[in-house]
Amino acid sequence: MRHFHRTHLTPADVLRVADEFFPDLELATDRPSQRSRTYSGALGVLALAVRPEGGHYTFVEASTDQVGESRLDKNVKKFFVELHRRADPAHKLAAGY
Repeated sequence: MRHFHRTHLTPADVLRVADEFFPDLELATDRPSQRSRTYSGALGVLALAVRPEGGHYTFVEASTDQVGESRLDKNVKKFFVELHRRADPAHKLAAGY
């Protein structure tokens, strides 16, 4: 599945948070790039790419090798929530219903 998110964090900050958030997944390469990461583990493979977009936004794209909504996909969504918290710590997340 493919997931998208926009944030005010810099691309370097997004990748730093990703490295902290996915400690159980191993980097697929010894030399990670400045714009992307590929993680692999028991849950599957996660490809994460970031790029500056529209001035002060960073576009985050996460792709997994899973079909449907797997545990890895749910973790990606939790990662996006963590990015939101890092970008605006004062914001209180609330249910939309």
